[in-house]
Amino acid sequence: MIIIPARIGSSRFPNKVLADIGGLPMVIRTAKAVEDIDTVAIATDSEEVVAIAKQHGIQAILTSTTHQSGTDRIYEAAQKLNLDDQEIVINVQGDEPFIEVGVVRAVYELTQKNREDERIMMNSCYKQINNSEADDPNLVKVVTTQKDIALYFSRAKVPYPRDHHFDAYKGHIGIYGFTKRSLEKFCALPHSPLEDIEKLEQLRALYHGYEVAMVGVETKSFGIDTPEDLEKALAYYHVN
Repeated sequence: MIIIPARIGSSRFPNKVLADIGGLPMVIRTAKAVEDIDTVAIATDSEEVVAIAKQHGIQAILTSTTHQSGTDRIYEAAQKLNLDDQEIVINVQGDEPFIEVGVVRAVYELTQKNREDERIMMNSCYKQINNSEADDPNLVKVVTTQKDIALYFSRAKVPYPRDHHFDAYKGHIGIYGFTKRSLEKFCALPHSPLEDIEKLEQLRALYHGYEVAMVGVETKSFGIDTPEDLEKALAYYHVN
């Protein structure tokens, strides 16, 4: 099951999930980009988004307006959908209209591989980014072990290249794979100070001692966090 959280009141870019991308609202274009992988549903706090999804033949679940993270929102949707505890749930962000099928499949397969590992709470992915790209706080960086288990996520430039130039940063892509059971465990954890400081929900899992498994992917996709990103997206759409 792929569930796309779509909060209408983004603080940085209100109503961005409904921004027009080539004649389709952003969240609808995102849903259509991944609908061949698995069943798709949108989890939203907006009746307007529910109505628009219905017009485009996409299931939408109305959820609470008080959720502090997209993962909390998709858990409410997973409950309302009565998913089995071992069902794989993939969280694809609603602001990724150009996400490639291969990227989502890579997270899906990693989640399936780690399905029985109780230490791994979440599965996700990263792409290689250069030194200049790593300066962007909206592009989250991840540091991993040799086996691609996340050590830390940050909006800051990590690792910090103290003695030399470094050009092989890992840029986190906000796609998460859970089982319904691990999703329930994640949402039962108390919010962590690291999560609140960085505004990165995945730090909740690390703070409480769980693991986040990662996989490297190749992608040209990018999240849309600001009106400037939307301009970039529209230019990208017309070129591609």
